[in-house]
Formats: sequence, structure tokens, C-alpha cells
Amino acid sequence: MEKYIEKYNNWLNSNVFDEKTKTELKSIEGNKKEIEDRFYKDLEFGTGGLRGVIGAGTNRMNIYTVRKATQGLANYIIKQNAQDRGVAIAYDSRNMSIEFSEEVALCLNANGIKSYRFESLRPTPELSFAVRELNCIAGVVITASHNPPEYNGYKVYWEDGGQIVPPYDKEIINEVNAITDYANVCTMDKNEAIERKLYNIIGKEIDDRYIEELKKIILNPQDIEKVAESIRIVYTPLHGTGNLPVQRILKELGFKNVFVVPEQEKPNGNFPTVSYPNPEDPKAFELALELAKKVDADIVLATDPDADRLGVYAKDTKTGEYKSFTGNMSGLLIAEYELSEKRNKGLIKENGALVKTIVSSNMANEIVKEYKIKLIEVLTGFKYIGEQIKLFETNNSYEYLFGYEESYGCLIGTYARDKDAVSAVMALCEAAAFYKNRGLTLWDQMLNIYEKYGYYKEGLASITLKGIDGVEKIKSIMKKLRESKFKKISDWKLEAIRDYESKKRIDINGSETELTLPKSNVLYYELENNAWVCVRPSGTEPKIKFYMGVVGNNIDDSESKLEILKQEVIKLVE
Repeated sequence: MEKYIEKYNNWLNSNVFDEKTKTELKSIEGNKKEIEDRFYKDLEFGTGGLRGVIGAGTNRMNIYTVRKATQGLANYIIKQNAQDRGVAIAYDSRNMSIEFSEEVALCLNANGIKSYRFESLRPTPELSFAVRELNCIAGVVITASHNPPEYNGYKVYWEDGGQIVPPYDKEIINEVNAITDYANVCTMDKNEAIERKLYNIIGKEIDDRYIEELKKIILNPQDIEKVAESIRIVYTPLHGTGNLPVQRILKELGFKNVFVVPEQEKPNGNFPTVSYPNPEDPKAFELALELAKKVDADIVLATDPDADRLGVYAKDTKTGEYKSFTGNMSGLLIAEYELSEKRNKGLIKENGALVKTIVSSNMANEIVKEYKIKLIEVLTGFKYIGEQIKLFETNNSYEYLFGYEESYGCLIGTYARDKDAVSAVMALCEAAAFYKNRGLTLWDQMLNIYEKYGYYKEGLASITLKGIDGVEKIKSIMKKLRESKFKKISDWKLEAIRDYESKKRIDINGSETELTLPKSNVLYYELENNAWVCVRPSGTEPKIKFYMGVVGNNIDDSESKLEILKQEVIKLVE
């Protein structure tokens, strides 16, 4: 009998699993393909935690896989002798987020570990803030970020407020993987947990402190005051957690005309108005842009369900049309505003640093030259940017000024250790007010930035490969690329290959240098004329991703070059 059938039968017959779970599993009886997909593996607890489709089975997000992950985390915390410090827990608007967050709390409580669970849904960056504010040993947020509605996830944070990084990630993964029997997972009665002061509710006090920290970042309140009555902002939380904190911060800063998309204001795990709640997707902006045209908005903003990513449109003065910003563009615009104004105010120290991921825009190289600060590059994932903040504080090496990644995330300040769309909304609205006072829209300013630093343009192509076959196909693509000996991609000559798995950079002449970043299954191709391509399997979705960038003579030229590069890159793996 196949192993996955054995596991399926075990779930059907064991008294560990409830009747609701068994009823769901009985409904797929005889469907070998569905049973295989649910049971061919355990839902992998990766370096960030869990993410998967909601449902019964070992390869699904359900109360049992969530408890198992939490038991592993609890075992690790106990080994660190840190159970008294507790764990902060937040959750977003996704289906089963409330239930999963409750299971996390009660599993921790059953292991003698205090939990501090938010009373209702909160943004991921507020959880990052709460971990340090409450001096917790760890944090958990239940979210699948911008994935489709059938998904949910489980992200783990450590005491510094950042997502788990080496060595903690591997050590926690080992504890989770060591649990092979669901009967060995603990839980307890909620009333008993409350009586024993293990289960604690948090809310307003943390909200107030979080908003207070955001306000400290504002550089030019007088510019907001001047245009508070005239600037018009459209915002959509895409049925997620951003609505209350975003409206609150904008109101408290004095913005008078904030229009929230009514159809998308209320939390809803089915995300009924979008195919999937991703601010990177132009379709997610359809309702917001309709409203923007009605109210003649200056700026249009959307946050994803857990409010760590921000999408942006702004008006082009010449055409009156709304233009979309990529994550690189909005990150660079905020960086230029923050750094130029900090320099004007004498707030940039000699040891200032900007941190970005290797797949984010290389315009950052020009920006750091302008402001005479250090550029630090890290692997893909904002957790590595958060890790740098901790290192700066530990060794007094640099002062963190700004961090961004191409996937619509950035962080201003060090109050949190993860990307924060609430503060990004605040910063972009402040910047919009600043430039409006100077006769510019954010789009006009973006064009000024291109003129100043060069017409950098970046893109992303993905191939989705689901199931067992998909995993193998992704492995074979990476193997094929490592074995390929091509010397150019389209008209761009290859100058060097960085293989982060072998930790070697090999230039076109064959000379090798050691890479200092951690080992990772990533290939980065340095091409002539500042072009580049980076390939990596996604850590959160069944995809292989191809990131790329070019520099053109103008917007049309850079877009044309990027499209050619994108088509040629896909041909490499066909």
C-alpha cells in the first residue's frame, strides 16, 4: 500500500482527529490523486513557517498541522529556558485565521508558555513591533500574505521582532520535524488557560504605542498641514487588516480627504472582489481606480491582507492618467524622499546604510553614492533586512536608514523588523503632500528620479509547477541552468554568474571569488550594461521565479529592453 494511503487511513481511523475532519476526508474516498496531494508529504515547515491550502491532511493547513508546528516551537522555547517570556500572536482576515491563532495560543499554554493574542485582526508589522514591546521570546502571525483565498499560513518571529533566520530557523524546523505523532501534540481548555494567566489578550495599548512610533518618522508635518484640505487619497485594504490602522494614522496626521473603497473595506477571507488579494496585480486596483476618478484623487493605495505590502498609483500631471508603481519604484521614491529630507535636516550620519535584497533595483547603487551612505545587499526575503538591523545594533557598525525589496515591501525606522505597509502609506502620503506643495505629483517626482539616476526597470516572470511533479520539475530547471554554458542572453553578454548554492562568483574569464551571503538555491547572472537576471524557487508558493533588470535611455526604451530580456529568459528553460 502506498504511504499516502496509509496516512489517509490513519487520519480516518485515529481518535486524534475530530469528526469534521473525518467527514471531509470521507468525501474524497477513492480519489487517489486528491488523497495523494493531501498526504504525499507533511506540509513543510520552512525557514519562515507554514503556508498551504486549507483542508484536512498532512499537506494542508488545519488545526492539527498548526498545533504540530506550535508544539515544535514550544519545545524549542523550553530548551532555551524562555517560556516565561511568552509569545505574541496576531492574525489576518483569512478563513480559519481566528481558529488557527487560538490553537497556537492554547498549544503554547499547554506547554506552560504564556501567549499574548491580539483581540482581533492586526497587521503583520504590528506583531513584529509587539514582540519587542512585550519582551516576548517569539511571535506567530497567521497569514498567507497575498496568496489566493484557499490558502493560509503561519509565520514565526524571534525575540528581535524579525522573522526567524539562521540558526534559529533550522533549529526550530528540526523540533517541528521531530514530531511524528499528532497524539504527542498538546492543547488545553481555554478557560483553564485564562485562569492560570497563560492566555492573555492584547489590543489597544499596543495599537497606541505602534501608532506613536510611526508618527516619530514624519519629517515634514508642516507640508501635510498646508495641503491637508486639498490632497485626496483613495485607499483599499483589499478585505484585510490595513483598514483601521491606515485610516487612523492618516487621520491623526491631519489628512482630511481619505476615501476608502467601500466594497473592499470590511475584512473577508473569501476576498470576493478580487481573484487574489495582491497589490502587485493591476486587477486588484479596479475598484480603487474607479473611485479615484470620481473623487479626482492624487494618490491611490492598496495594502495586502496582512498589511505588509503596498501597491501605488499616482496621477501623471501631463495626461491626468493614473500610473502604476512597481515595488521597486515606490521603495525608491520613499528612499529618495527620506534621504534627501534627512540630508537637508542634517540627520544622515557617516555610518548610514540602505539595505536591499539582491533581486531589488540596482538604482540603489546610484542613490547611496548621492547620499554617501553604505549599500548592503541580502538574500531575498525581508527577514534578512530585519536581521541587518539587529546586527547594526549589536556591533554598532551602521545606522539603518531604509530597507526595501522588490515585492512591494519597505521599512522606515527600526520600531519593527519586517516590512510595513502602514508606515509606507504614511510616508507616501507625506511625500505626496511635500511634492504637491512644489507643484508635483508622485509620478512627476518618479520621472525626476529617473532623470537623476537613470531609467532602471525591473520585472518578474514566474512558472507555476504544482504537486510532486512540480517539485521535481523545479529541481530539474535549476540543474539545467547550472549545467548550461551560455555566454549571452539575447544581446546582453554574460559578465559573471553568482551561484549562491556553491557560494561562488565566476566571471567570464573563469576567475572565482567567494560569496559571503548564506548558502541558497539562487543563480544570479550579471549582464553587460547594468542588466541582470536572477533565478530562484519560491519559498512560499509552487513557483520558480525569474527576476530581471535593465537600464534604458528613457521609459519606453527600458520597457522595451525588459520585455526582450523577459522573453529570452523564459526560452532558457523551455
